[in-house]
Amino acid sequence: MKKVIIGKDEVLEKVLICLLARGHLLIEDVPGVGKTTMVKALAKSINLSYCRMQFTPDMMPSDITGITLYNRAQEKFIFKKGPIFNQIILADEINRTSPKTQASLLQAMEEAEVSIDEETYQLKKPFMVLATQNPIEYQGTFPLPEAQLDRFLMRVSLGYPGVNEEKEIIKNYQESKWLNKITAVACEEEIIEMQKEVDEIYVHEDILHYIVGISNASRSHKDIHLGASPRVSIDLYRGSRALAYIKNRDYVIPDDVKKIVPYVLTHRLILSAEARIEGRRAEDIIKDVLKRVHVPVVSGNEG
Repeated sequence: MKKVIIGKDEVLEKVLICLLARGHLLIEDVPGVGKTTMVKALAKSINLSYCRMQFTPDMMPSDITGITLYNRAQEKFIFKKGPIFNQIILADEINRTSPKTQASLLQAMEEAEVSIDEETYQLKKPFMVLATQNPIEYQGTFPLPEAQLDRFLMRVSLGYPGVNEEKEIIKNYQESKWLNKITAVACEEEIIEMQKEVDEIYVHEDILHYIVGISNASRSHKDIHLGASPRVSIDLYRGSRALAYIKNRDYVIPDDVKKIVPYVLTHRLILSAEARIEGRRAEDIIKDVLKRVHVPVVSGNEG
Protein backbone atom coordinates (compact mmCIF):
# COMPACT_ATOMS: atom_id res chain seq x y z
CA MET A 1 0.00 0.00 0.00
CA LYS A 2 2.97 2.31 0.57
CA LYS A 3 3.63 2.20 -3.18
CA VAL A 4 0.43 4.17 -3.67
CA ILE A 5 -0.15 6.12 -0.45
CA ILE A 6 3.14 7.93 0.05
CA GLY A 7 4.19 9.42 3.39
CA LYS A 8 1.10 8.26 5.29
CA ASP A 9 2.44 5.26 7.19
CA GLU A 10 0.55 6.20 10.37
CA VAL A 11 -2.75 6.13 8.51
CA LEU A 12 -1.94 2.81 6.85
CA GLU A 13 -1.20 1.38 10.29
CA LYS A 14 -4.71 2.34 11.43
CA VAL A 15 -6.19 0.62 8.37
CA LEU A 16 -4.36 -2.56 9.31
CA ILE A 17 -5.48 -2.27 12.95
CA CYS A 18 -9.12 -2.10 11.87
CA LEU A 19 -8.72 -5.11 9.59
CA LEU A 20 -7.05 -7.25 12.26
CA ALA A 21 -9.51 -6.13 14.96
CA ARG A 22 -12.52 -6.98 12.74
CA GLY A 23 -13.51 -3.32 12.74
CA HIS A 24 -14.64 -0.74 10.23
CA LEU A 25 -12.91 2.50 9.23
CA LEU A 26 -14.21 5.99 8.48
CA ILE A 27 -11.89 8.08 6.30
CA GLU A 28 -12.74 11.77 6.44
CA ASP A 29 -10.97 14.43 4.42
CA VAL A 30 -11.29 16.92 1.60
CA PRO A 31 -11.60 15.63 -1.98
CA GLY A 32 -8.53 14.52 -3.90
CA VAL A 33 -6.14 13.43 -1.13
CA GLY A 34 -6.30 9.71 -1.90
CA LYS A 35 -9.11 8.28 0.25
CA THR A 36 -10.55 6.07 -2.49
CA THR A 37 -7.11 5.11 -3.79
CA MET A 38 -6.07 3.89 -0.33
CA VAL A 39 -9.04 1.53 -0.08
CA LYS A 40 -8.40 0.20 -3.59
CA ALA A 41 -4.80 -0.45 -2.59
CA LEU A 42 -5.98 -2.45 0.43
CA ALA A 43 -8.36 -4.49 -1.72
CA LYS A 44 -5.57 -5.36 -4.14
CA SER A 45 -3.20 -6.25 -1.29
CA ILE A 46 -5.45 -8.99 0.07
CA ASN A 47 -7.19 -11.61 -2.00
CA LEU A 48 -10.77 -10.86 -0.90
CA SER A 49 -13.90 -9.95 -2.84
CA TYR A 50 -14.18 -6.19 -3.23
CA CYS A 51 -16.90 -3.73 -4.20
CA ARG A 52 -17.06 0.04 -4.45
CA MET A 53 -20.38 1.74 -3.79
CA GLN A 54 -20.71 5.37 -4.83
CA PHE A 55 -23.25 6.92 -2.48
CA THR A 56 -25.62 9.47 -4.01
CA PRO A 57 -28.72 11.34 -2.74
CA ASP A 58 -31.09 9.07 -4.71
CA MET A 59 -29.53 5.80 -3.53
CA MET A 60 -31.94 3.34 -1.89
CA PRO A 61 -31.26 0.74 0.87
CA SER A 62 -32.01 -2.04 -1.63
CA ASP A 63 -29.12 -0.76 -3.77
CA ILE A 64 -26.86 -1.88 -0.93
CA THR A 65 -28.47 -4.97 0.57
CA GLY A 66 -30.17 -6.42 -2.51
CA ILE A 67 -33.72 -6.97 -3.70
CA THR A 68 -36.24 -9.80 -3.98
CA LEU A 69 -37.56 -10.36 -7.52
CA TYR A 70 -40.25 -12.65 -8.87
CA ASN A 71 -38.95 -15.22 -11.35
CA ARG A 72 -41.77 -16.14 -13.72
CA ALA A 73 -39.96 -19.13 -15.16
CA GLN A 74 -39.46 -20.70 -11.73
CA GLU A 75 -42.68 -19.20 -10.33
CA LYS A 76 -41.03 -18.08 -7.13
CA PHE A 77 -39.32 -15.09 -5.54
CA ILE A 78 -35.53 -14.98 -5.78
CA PHE A 79 -33.26 -12.79 -3.71
CA LYS A 80 -30.65 -10.93 -5.73
CA LYS A 81 -27.73 -10.08 -3.44
CA GLY A 82 -26.50 -6.50 -3.30
CA PRO A 83 -22.88 -5.24 -3.15
CA ILE A 84 -22.81 -5.54 0.67
CA PHE A 85 -22.21 -9.29 0.20
CA ASN A 86 -18.58 -8.66 -0.72
CA GLN A 87 -15.79 -8.77 1.89
CA ILE A 88 -14.07 -5.42 1.43
CA ILE A 89 -16.62 -2.66 0.95
CA LEU A 90 -15.71 0.85 -0.14
CA ALA A 91 -18.62 3.11 0.80
CA ASP A 92 -17.51 6.15 -1.16
CA GLU A 93 -18.81 9.53 0.06
CA ILE A 94 -21.19 7.90 2.53
CA ASN A 95 -22.45 11.29 3.72
CA ARG A 96 -23.85 12.08 0.27
CA THR A 97 -26.82 9.75 0.74
CA SER A 98 -29.88 9.92 2.99
CA PRO A 99 -29.87 8.73 6.63
CA LYS A 100 -32.29 5.92 5.66
CA THR A 101 -29.78 4.51 3.20
CA GLN A 102 -26.88 5.05 5.58
CA ALA A 103 -28.77 3.05 8.21
CA SER A 104 -29.02 0.03 5.90
CA LEU A 105 -25.34 -0.61 6.68
CA LEU A 106 -25.89 -0.83 10.45
CA GLN A 107 -26.81 -4.50 10.75
CA ALA A 108 -24.10 -5.58 8.33
CA MET A 109 -21.41 -3.63 10.16
CA GLU A 110 -22.43 -4.75 13.65
CA GLU A 111 -23.47 -8.36 13.10
CA ALA A 112 -21.99 -9.31 9.69
CA GLU A 113 -25.44 -10.30 8.47
CA VAL A 114 -28.32 -8.83 6.48
CA SER A 115 -32.05 -9.36 7.03
CA ILE A 116 -34.32 -9.17 3.98
CA ASP A 117 -38.00 -10.18 3.93
CA GLU A 118 -37.78 -12.11 7.22
CA GLU A 119 -34.70 -13.99 5.97
CA THR A 120 -31.25 -13.49 7.48
CA TYR A 121 -28.16 -13.88 5.31
CA GLN A 122 -24.67 -14.25 6.77
CA LEU A 123 -21.87 -12.21 5.22
CA LYS A 124 -18.63 -13.91 4.32
CA LYS A 125 -15.72 -13.25 6.67
CA PRO A 126 -13.46 -11.39 6.93
CA PHE A 127 -15.79 -8.44 6.32
CA MET A 128 -14.78 -4.79 6.47
CA VAL A 129 -16.44 -1.51 5.52
CA LEU A 130 -14.21 1.43 4.70
CA ALA A 131 -16.31 4.55 4.27
CA THR A 132 -15.08 7.86 2.92
CA GLN A 133 -16.72 11.18 3.53
CA ASN A 134 -15.99 14.82 2.87
CA PRO A 135 -16.30 17.24 5.80
CA ILE A 136 -19.88 18.23 6.56
CA GLU A 137 -19.15 21.87 5.75
CA TYR A 138 -19.44 20.95 2.08
CA GLN A 139 -22.83 21.34 0.39
CA GLY A 140 -25.05 18.36 -0.38
CA THR A 141 -24.02 16.18 2.55
CA PHE A 142 -25.94 14.36 5.30
CA PRO A 143 -23.99 14.09 8.59
CA LEU A 144 -23.83 10.50 9.82
CA PRO A 145 -26.06 9.90 12.88
CA GLU A 146 -24.44 8.91 16.18
CA ALA A 147 -25.57 5.28 15.89
CA GLN A 148 -23.85 4.98 12.51
CA LEU A 149 -20.65 6.69 13.66
CA ASP A 150 -20.49 4.34 16.65
CA ARG A 151 -20.11 1.36 14.29
CA PHE A 152 -16.77 2.62 13.00
CA LEU A 153 -13.88 1.44 15.14
CA MET A 154 -11.71 4.33 13.97
CA ARG A 155 -11.81 7.57 12.04
CA VAL A 156 -8.70 8.78 10.22
CA SER A 157 -7.77 11.71 8.03
CA LEU A 158 -5.12 11.56 5.33
CA GLY A 159 -4.38 15.28 5.16
CA TYR A 160 -2.39 16.99 2.44
CA PRO A 161 0.97 15.44 1.52
CA GLY A 162 4.29 17.19 2.08
CA VAL A 163 6.17 18.80 -0.80
CA ASN A 164 8.42 15.79 -1.49
CA GLU A 165 5.56 13.34 -1.11
CA GLU A 166 3.37 15.29 -3.54
CA LYS A 167 6.19 15.35 -6.11
CA GLU A 168 6.48 11.57 -5.79
CA ILE A 169 2.71 11.21 -6.20
CA ILE A 170 2.86 13.23 -9.44
CA LYS A 171 5.71 11.08 -10.76
CA ASN A 172 3.83 7.89 -10.00
CA TYR A 173 0.79 9.21 -11.80
CA GLN A 174 2.77 10.26 -14.88
CA GLU A 175 4.47 6.89 -15.09
CA SER A 176 1.17 5.02 -14.63
CA LYS A 177 2.50 3.22 -11.56
CA TRP A 178 -0.42 3.82 -9.17
CA LEU A 179 -2.20 0.55 -8.44
CA ASN A 180 -0.56 -1.56 -11.11
CA LYS A 181 2.34 -2.71 -8.94
CA ILE A 182 0.18 -3.95 -6.08
CA THR A 183 -0.33 -7.70 -5.89
CA ALA A 184 -2.07 -9.78 -3.22
CA VAL A 185 0.19 -10.59 -0.27
CA ALA A 186 -2.43 -12.36 1.89
CA CYS A 187 -5.48 -14.55 1.32
CA GLU A 188 -8.75 -15.02 3.19
CA GLU A 189 -7.47 -17.87 5.39
CA GLU A 190 -4.35 -15.92 6.38
CA ILE A 191 -6.34 -12.84 7.39
CA ILE A 192 -8.72 -14.96 9.50
CA GLU A 193 -5.77 -16.69 11.15
CA MET A 194 -4.15 -13.34 11.98
CA GLN A 195 -7.41 -12.11 13.49
CA LYS A 196 -7.46 -15.21 15.71
CA GLU A 197 -3.87 -14.53 16.77
CA VAL A 198 -4.88 -10.98 17.72
CA ASP A 199 -7.54 -12.50 19.98
CA GLU A 200 -4.77 -14.29 21.88
CA ILE A 201 -2.86 -11.09 22.72
CA TYR A 202 -2.56 -10.79 26.51
CA VAL A 203 -4.21 -7.80 28.24
CA HIS A 204 -3.30 -7.18 31.88
CA GLU A 205 -6.08 -6.33 34.36
CA ASP A 206 -4.48 -2.90 34.91
CA ILE A 207 -4.77 -2.20 31.18
CA LEU A 208 -8.47 -3.02 31.31
CA HIS A 209 -8.81 -0.63 34.24
CA TYR A 210 -6.98 2.02 32.21
CA ILE A 211 -9.37 1.58 29.27
CA VAL A 212 -12.45 1.84 31.49
CA GLY A 213 -10.92 4.84 33.25
CA ILE A 214 -10.58 6.70 29.93
CA SER A 215 -14.21 6.01 29.05
CA ASN A 216 -15.41 7.10 32.48
CA ALA A 217 -13.32 10.28 32.37
CA SER A 218 -14.93 11.23 29.05
CA ARG A 219 -18.41 10.80 30.55
CA SER A 220 -17.74 13.19 33.40
CA HIS A 221 -15.79 15.85 31.49
CA LYS A 222 -17.48 19.25 31.58
CA ASP A 223 -16.91 19.86 27.85
CA ILE A 224 -18.46 16.56 26.77
CA HIS A 225 -22.24 16.18 26.58
CA LEU A 226 -22.18 12.50 25.63
CA GLY A 227 -19.08 10.50 26.46
CA ALA A 228 -17.71 7.12 25.44
CA SER A 229 -20.09 4.15 25.47
CA PRO A 230 -19.15 0.62 26.56
CA ARG A 231 -18.73 -0.15 22.85
CA VAL A 232 -15.90 2.40 22.78
CA SER A 233 -14.21 0.56 25.65
CA ILE A 234 -14.52 -2.69 23.72
CA ASP A 235 -13.07 -1.06 20.61
CA LEU A 236 -10.12 0.33 22.58
CA TYR A 237 -9.53 -3.20 23.84
CA ARG A 238 -9.72 -4.68 20.33
CA GLY A 239 -7.66 -1.95 18.71
CA SER A 240 -4.87 -2.02 21.30
CA ARG A 241 -4.55 -5.79 20.84
CA ALA A 242 -4.22 -5.35 17.08
CA LEU A 243 -1.58 -2.63 17.52
CA ALA A 244 0.42 -4.83 19.90
CA TYR A 245 0.25 -7.61 17.28
CA ILE A 246 1.53 -5.27 14.57
CA LYS A 247 4.39 -4.26 16.88
CA ASN A 248 5.27 -7.96 17.21
CA ARG A 249 4.30 -8.20 20.89
CA ASP A 250 2.08 -10.79 22.54
CA TYR A 251 0.89 -8.35 25.21
CA VAL A 252 -0.62 -4.85 25.34
CA ILE A 253 1.15 -1.90 26.94
CA PRO A 254 -0.46 1.43 28.01
CA ASP A 255 1.07 3.23 25.03
CA ASP A 256 -0.92 0.95 22.69
CA VAL A 257 -4.15 2.18 24.24
CA LYS A 258 -3.02 5.80 24.41
CA LYS A 259 -1.94 5.83 20.77
CA ILE A 260 -5.30 4.74 19.38
CA VAL A 261 -7.57 6.70 21.75
CA PRO A 262 -7.89 9.79 19.48
CA TYR A 263 -8.83 7.66 16.48
CA VAL A 264 -11.41 5.61 18.41
CA LEU A 265 -13.02 8.43 20.44
CA THR A 266 -13.01 11.61 18.36
CA HIS A 267 -15.94 10.78 16.09
CA ARG A 268 -18.07 9.39 18.92
CA LEU A 269 -18.01 12.21 21.45
CA ILE A 270 -20.71 14.88 21.49
CA LEU A 271 -19.36 18.13 22.85
CA SER A 272 -21.36 20.39 25.14
CA ALA A 273 -22.99 23.49 23.70
CA GLU A 274 -20.55 25.68 25.61
CA ALA A 275 -17.54 23.83 24.23
CA ARG A 276 -18.85 24.17 20.68
CA ILE A 277 -19.49 27.90 21.15
CA GLU A 278 -15.97 28.35 22.48
CA GLY A 279 -14.59 26.48 19.47
CA ARG A 280 -13.13 23.62 21.48
CA ARG A 281 -11.90 20.65 19.44
CA ALA A 282 -12.61 17.05 20.37
CA GLU A 283 -8.92 16.22 19.88
CA ASP A 284 -7.88 18.77 22.52
CA ILE A 285 -10.52 17.59 24.97
CA ILE A 286 -9.36 13.98 24.55
CA LYS A 287 -5.82 15.05 25.45
CA ASP A 288 -7.23 16.58 28.62
CA VAL A 289 -9.15 13.37 29.36
CA LEU A 290 -5.96 11.30 29.03
CA LYS A 291 -4.13 13.57 31.47
CA ARG A 292 -6.77 12.83 34.12
CA VAL A 293 -6.42 9.05 33.96
CA HIS A 294 -3.66 7.25 35.84
CA VAL A 295 -1.37 5.35 33.46
CA PRO A 296 -0.53 1.87 34.79
CA VAL A 297 3.01 0.50 34.77
CA VAL A 298 2.74 -2.78 32.87
CA SER A 299 5.59 -4.51 31.06
CA GLY A 300 5.91 -7.97 29.63
CA ASN A 301 3.48 -10.85 29.99
CA GLU A 302 2.72 -10.30 33.67
CA GLY A 303 0.36 -12.66 35.41
